[in-house]
Amino acid sequence: MSSTFSTESTVNASPLQLDSALTAQVLALGDVLREKEWTVSSAESCTGGGVAFAFTSVAGSSDWFNQSWVTYSNDAKQQELGVSEQTLIKHGAVSEQTVKEMAQGVCHRSGAQIAVTVSGIAGPGGGSEEKPVGTVWFGFICGDNVAQVKQVFSGDRNQVRNAAIHFAISHLLKMLREK
Repeated sequence: MSSTFSTESTVNASPLQLDSALTAQVLALGDVLREKEWTVSSAESCTGGGVAFAFTSVAGSSDWFNQSWVTYSNDAKQQELGVSEQTLIKHGAVSEQTVKEMAQGVCHRSGAQIAVTVSGIAGPGGGSEEKPVGTVWFGFICGDNVAQVKQVFSGDRNQVRNAAIHFAISHLLKMLREK
């Protein structure tokens, strides 16, 4: 028995698109990075490459966007980015310590001056009292400025992921403008 996969199918398909506000932020981010002659790289878990998608949705992003990893599993975080097994055991994948180590791994592996990392619980399952659905940790390295930020978003899986993508880009732009 064989089955065919067609990229022409539009059944249940919704094209990935950025809203105008996010597009404007990505364009502004690119302008600042070009001016500084810096590049950005990313590593994502719960957003599944959404930050990288946003970066590459604008023309000219190859001037400032270097590369990205989708490290959804703990093994991938360890193997690709050098996150310590002890960090994952002690703090979990959705933690300040993990996104910090992810960001360090991104800069080390890519040579970029800027890193943004995302790890969270988009739902609908997987949450706990300590880390409810919607909990997302972000790691940022912007030159010598390092930050980890926790946010708790509401909504369904897509809303949480979308909010995380928007936050990652807006916070990164804020850090760059302060630099």
